[in-house]
Amino acid sequence: MGQKVGVVGTGFIGPVHVEALRRLGVEVGGVLGSSPSKSDAAAQKLGLPKGYASYAEMLSDTEITVVHLASPNRFHLGQVLAALEAGKHVICEKPLGMNTQETRQLVAAAKRHPKQVTAINYNLRFYPHNLQARSMVRSGAVGEVLHIRGSYMQDWLLYPTDFNWRVLASQGGELRAVGDIGTHWLDLITFITGLEVESVMADLYTVHPVRQQPPQSSLETFSRQKGRKKPAATPVKIDTEDYASVLLRFKGGQRGVLTVSQVTAGRKNAIEYEIAGSKQALAWQGERPEELWIGGRNEANRILLRDPGLLSEVAAAYTSYPGGHAEGFPDTFKQLYKAIYADIGAGRPSKNPLYATFVDGHKALALCEAILASSKAGKWTKVKY
Repeated sequence: MGQKVGVVGTGFIGPVHVEALRRLGVEVGGVLGSSPSKSDAAAQKLGLPKGYASYAEMLSDTEITVVHLASPNRFHLGQVLAALEAGKHVICEKPLGMNTQETRQLVAAAKRHPKQVTAINYNLRFYPHNLQARSMVRSGAVGEVLHIRGSYMQDWLLYPTDFNWRVLASQGGELRAVGDIGTHWLDLITFITGLEVESVMADLYTVHPVRQQPPQSSLETFSRQKGRKKPAATPVKIDTEDYASVLLRFKGGQRGVLTVSQVTAGRKNAIEYEIAGSKQALAWQGERPEELWIGGRNEANRILLRDPGLLSEVAAAYTSYPGGHAEGFPDTFKQLYKAIYADIGAGRPSKNPLYATFVDGHKALALCEAILASSKAGKWTKVKY
């Protein structure tokens, strides 16, 4: 494709970007960690030609045309702005910024660079069945959307000894469970249905108001802790939520409800939704991504298994394997980048891309701020986009 990529971030998700890019045949020129030694170690582990000593060094590399940001949230604003000024295309992990003040700046910056592709890494859009659900809703097969329910559950922060930089508002933002995983669900639902959330009523709950922070560095996301000797820890007051319940009102009058938790034992990465329409209902679970449940009033319910021969044209275009050959989480990154790099190859963003743009990233932060304000006030709160 003629592009060379620099990836920022060597934790859980950065290497996922690298793998997906390689599967597409996109060359990864190097990686940047939180220190030169971590950059070198990650480059060696991932088989990449270079570990950059600094972000400035990566941006000054004229061979790098695209930057993937898988860095902590608080760095996104400065890193995105610098990359755009350096003439690079930018794919940024969510959230786009720490608040809407930052995301408005980034939306404006993207407009100043109209030939550079700017995308948010909402990969869940690219499960084939989510594209299929979108096609069914948009075609009218489901009928009028009446209401939506869903949840996103994990257990990696179940214990008070579980710690990660995301639990601190100063590093990840004031919303954590909602900001980290709830925004994935909200983006997915608005992507599938085309609906926009008008107002919210939220209840946020911090299960562990104090957590134990290990010395020097936090534990990695989803790291395996069983059997590991834990060093002496420091009690830290937590100012972000472990759980959230959010009522939604959409423009047009539809209703919805979302539950988010990072403290539900046994739920590793369990996202699900059910869309109730006037003709049919659709339901999907991320831990069983090959199945789309289709409910009927006067006919038998059915399960549509992922098979490109049975999917809509758009969904089939982002399905690489025949039915019965499972496609999962890593494949969503590959398919997302397939869409993004088609625009990069064309020399500019397409008008209505399937991937999330900076505008979508800004809307996610506007939703987060409304959810936080609603929980504090204990009342319905309008979303200020």
